Amino acid sequence: QAQLVESGGGLVQAGGSLRLSCAAFGRTSSGNIMGWVRQVPGKERECVAAIDWSGEILDYADAVKGRFTISRDNAKNIVHLQMNRLKPEDTAVYYCIADSSWSRILSARVDYWGRGTQVTVSS
Repeated sequence: QAQLVESGGGLVQAGGSLRLSCAAFGRTSSGNIMGWVRQVPGKERECVAAIDWSGEILDYADAVKGRFTISRDNAKNIVHLQMNRLKPEDTAVYYCIADSSWSRILSARVDYWGRGTQVTVSS
């Protein structure tokens, strides 16, 4: 399994946009589903978006549907999360994840995580 490294977090005003990126290193994760999980201290982790290898099957949490878009570039082993119309409640550490199981991805119970990137949305 490749190592995952997130980038692109930062501070943005409500209504603004950020694009997160996740680069995979080591081995190609052929056939893997990839996604993004966010974590707020003291609260349960939430999978906000996921995408299959082909890019044809997408899944979004209700809280971000219509505002976030996940995409991937398999040639570069990179997955992106475009976040638009950001809200203060989107503030969290965002982690890139990878797994072969949709159930593990959607429940945020996977073995392969990045180190996270902080997203802070001010009002």
